[in-house]
Amino acid sequence: MNFLIEENRNLAPYCSMKAGGNAKYLVQPKSVSELCEAVAYFRSRDEKYIVVGNCSNLLFPDSGYDGAVIITCGIRGISYENGVITAHCGDSLSSLARVACENSRAGLEFCYGIPGTVGGGVYMNAGAYGGELSQYFIRGSFIDKNGEIVVIENNDMDFGYRHSRLNYEELILLSAEFSSVEGDRDAVRARMEELMAKRKASQPLEYPSCGSAFKRPAGHYAGALIEQCGLKGTSVGGAQVSVKHAGFVINTGNATATDVTELLSLVSDTVFNETGVRLEPEIRIIK
Repeated sequence: MNFLIEENRNLAPYCSMKAGGNAKYLVQPKSVSELCEAVAYFRSRDEKYIVVGNCSNLLFPDSGYDGAVIITCGIRGISYENGVITAHCGDSLSSLARVACENSRAGLEFCYGIPGTVGGGVYMNAGAYGGELSQYFIRGSFIDKNGEIVVIENNDMDFGYRHSRLNYEELILLSAEFSSVEGDRDAVRARMEELMAKRKASQPLEYPSCGSAFKRPAGHYAGALIEQCGLKGTSVGGAQVSVKHAGFVINTGNATATDVTELLSLVSDTVFNETGVRLEPEIRIIK
């Protein structure tokens, strides 16, 4: 066995919300081969498992996870050739944007500052400021439910708003190819810096959070609806609707996962009762 299994590890330090319980097992593979071996190991033992990136958009319960949590952040390596950027599942989305910039390629600037990995980004079709990964995803290599490595093209990914085929099918991204267009390096860098400045000015980056707490409802903005309902600053335990950006739920210092989920429910119910619009969590809540 070429990977390390740790037992009864606290997950909160690994999650951007800094909340949640312990994992029965924790594995942090450093290569695609180690990831494939780890998945095969737990499958062969009928052990519950989940493959995640840097846990920037998910929340484990306070009771923990009764299985193996496989964190892929150590599986990295980005290359560029002929307009195509190839990235591994553990590479950060910011790194994807930086490599594009270094090679004078445009289009992926929106990725800069998204606090997720390529694997998590493809899973949820991450996006910001008018861009989505599905616009640039060409194809990816995945482990399928049979343990085989398969290649899936963009047209077969069922991409939608914060959605992909990975949401409902047992597929684990290993690496992906992304397209880009020729650009001016200085202009691309300036756009990246502009978007980062917008994030810092408008988002509560100084607190632990999972980013946008709710998906954007059709015809509306979640943050605007939450603010309209007077919910800025509303708290449950240590979880709070940010006073800086109502679309964010933050950990003010001692929030539990239960605090967060109860606040999400309170906000969703209040907005629905007052506006008729039902907000759905963008945070992936693990059972």
